[in-house]
Amino acid sequence: MDAILLIKAAIMGVVEGLTEFLPISSTGHLILAGSLLGFDDAKSKVFDIAIQTGAIFAVILVYWQRLREVAVGLGNDERARRFVINVAVGFLPAVILGLLFGKAIKAHLFTPIVVASTFILGGFIILWAEKRQQATVRVNSVDDMTPLDALKVGLIQCLAMVPGTSRSGSTIIGGMLMGLSRKAATDFSFFLAIPTLIGAGAYSLFKERALLSMADVPMFGIGLLFSFLSAWVCVRWLLRYISSHSFTPFAYYRIGFGVLILVTAYTGTIVWKD
Repeated sequence: MDAILLIKAAIMGVVEGLTEFLPISSTGHLILAGSLLGFDDAKSKVFDIAIQTGAIFAVILVYWQRLREVAVGLGNDERARRFVINVAVGFLPAVILGLLFGKAIKAHLFTPIVVASTFILGGFIILWAEKRQQATVRVNSVDDMTPLDALKVGLIQCLAMVPGTSRSGSTIIGGMLMGLSRKAATDFSFFLAIPTLIGAGAYSLFKERALLSMADVPMFGIGLLFSFLSAWVCVRWLLRYISSHSFTPFAYYRIGFGVLILVTAYTGTIVWKD
């Protein structure tokens, strides 16, 4: 296996892990990083989706105690059953809409200019959501959520099918706009990511299996490993961060980065490949 290719896989893994659970769009950053690295062929697109599983393992590790309690309590704990129902309800819209529109979206919207535009728009939405947050909180914990709350968050998660929107950003900020506290929205975003990203990764690998061979195992293994390690650091940091900070800095990052992409694209400073 080409050493340069493994280095690129490691870089992409770090990008995935650091951006998957922040409201800044991992898919958007992977598209941009892949464009700069020349890591953007058909196989690399499968790679980008598959390495999300590494980031999810980090969430499972961080939330292991809670997930274990849910698994053990499914038979006799109403709270555990409600938790599983809420995650299932929130996951369902992504399955349906992903199967219906996923192919068309990937064919037409996975471009740096679309990413830059959604970066900027998402940044302004975060600023608006943070201003409304103090007066709208009605759900302080994931355990207080209803299936209707979960369905609304699940529908909002589907906005992240457009690259640059951010799955975590749409679920967290969407949850906040619907009355979830910052902590409840962040926790549910993490839990909802488990079936969503594992399902997307498994489906992508199965669907595009003709593109892959055993020679690709080292590249995927490196990507998964670095995605897991960087996501583990990021998730632990984010849970501490939200206890005393807002998402406003991420909004300014999105706007600034989006503007930078547009400027470099239109001036020809950087040739962003579609």
